[in-house]
Amino acid sequence: MTLPSWQDKKLGSMARAALWLLQEVGEGNVFTKAQLREAFPDVAQIDRRTRDLRDHDWRIDTSRDDVSLQQQEQRFVARGADVWVPGKSKAPKHKTSLTTAQRMKIFQADNHLCRSCGIAGGEAYEDGVTLAVLNVARRKVLLPSGETEHQLVTECKRCGVGGGDREVDLGVILDLAEALSPMERQIFLAWITADQRPLSPMEKMWGIFRTLPEESRKAVTDALNDMDDQDD
Repeated sequence: MTLPSWQDKKLGSMARAALWLLQEVGEGNVFTKAQLREAFPDVAQIDRRTRDLRDHDWRIDTSRDDVSLQQQEQRFVARGADVWVPGKSKAPKHKTSLTTAQRMKIFQADNHLCRSCGIAGGEAYEDGVTLAVLNVARRKVLLPSGETEHQLVTECKRCGVGGGDREVDLGVILDLAEALSPMERQIFLAWITADQRPLSPMEKMWGIFRTLPEESRKAVTDALNDMDDQDD
């Protein structure tokens, strides 16, 4: 289907910005704020209208999301809803229905942690450059009854951009809980209370071992075998 022109001023500014990204920038390519403003000299808040596209599943990365970008650069990663089509430009209900107080209540309930990767708000990612920004996301939950509902959850911006529509099966974890022994249930409840799972020295070692290059993994394996031989 032929797309309308991004220069058609009968369209809303957000729809025009979406079409400009498609027709002038192209998915995967970089653009600057200066280029955006130059294309829309008649729109005072074109930056905001372009940001609004994220509420319609358009992915537009900044230097906070992609460390290869300069501060003034953004990358058009992927298109979302056809916001130039009547009815498609309306903001999703879950994006407009939350007040600041409601958002803070969700953050507090989740201990200000991303429930996808576990990072805290304001904490640096492993790259040491980007800091985590928390948002409220909708998580699709399959209930034991077979029904599906969307529940609100804290998620960092990076996980929200890259994770798509995550779905969890509540029935599966409830079945696993029933299979636990009384002692295992107590341990699991302690993890829930602390909202973290302390790792044993062996688990920490395994996590580090998995990151080693093949040569180093072999060195550790040989050392463990030598220790085992000495114990014998």
